[in-house]
Amino acid sequence: MEHQVAKALKSLAETGADLYFMAGNRDFLVGEDYCRRAGLVPITEPFRLDDNLLTAVLMHGDTLCTDDHAYQRFRRKVRNPDWQRRVLSRPLWWRRILAGLARSISRRQNRNKPDSIMDVNADAVTETFVRHDVQWLIHGHTHRPAIHELEVDGKSCRRVVLGDWHDDHGSAVRIVNGQVELLRLERNTQSRINLIPLTPDL
Repeated sequence: MEHQVAKALKSLAETGADLYFMAGNRDFLVGEDYCRRAGLVPITEPFRLDDNLLTAVLMHGDTLCTDDHAYQRFRRKVRNPDWQRRVLSRPLWWRRILAGLARSISRRQNRNKPDSIMDVNADAVTETFVRHDVQWLIHGHTHRPAIHELEVDGKSCRRVVLGDWHDDHGSAVRIVNGQVELLRLERNTQSRINLIPLTPDL
């Protein structure tokens, strides 16, 4: 499957589309070789997006969930380069088993956690806006699609949260001429993608 995905992404990149990849909490072992084969440009978070009409910071979003101490300990471990080198030196079958176990443990642990712990921390969000001096923060991870309005140091700011991806639908943000729109992507019976606005342009 990963070869089919890489081939499809490479074909898209060859049409002239610019494709960027930011690692999340399940694909942090994707390396430069895969990005090269898929035509992806790897970027690290926080990634600042600047144009004449909009300033934004792009993040996966898990670092904003500072109240989930167990997850933050796990994140520090698996993002450690030494740990990653050890894992990547193992056979592919072993890594697939490890990934399956990690997903299973994560689902079981998350069922017992209060929603408030797994959501973003308000102070972490404010600190991100202040540190990067932007109007917009765009992230995923919490899978609660919405556009939140808030005021930071007297400035109007907005936080955009992307939804999860499933077999029949996904989530995206469209930015055109400084306008930001949160979209639900739905696959219809003809395998075409329908773009459904979840919020009006802001």
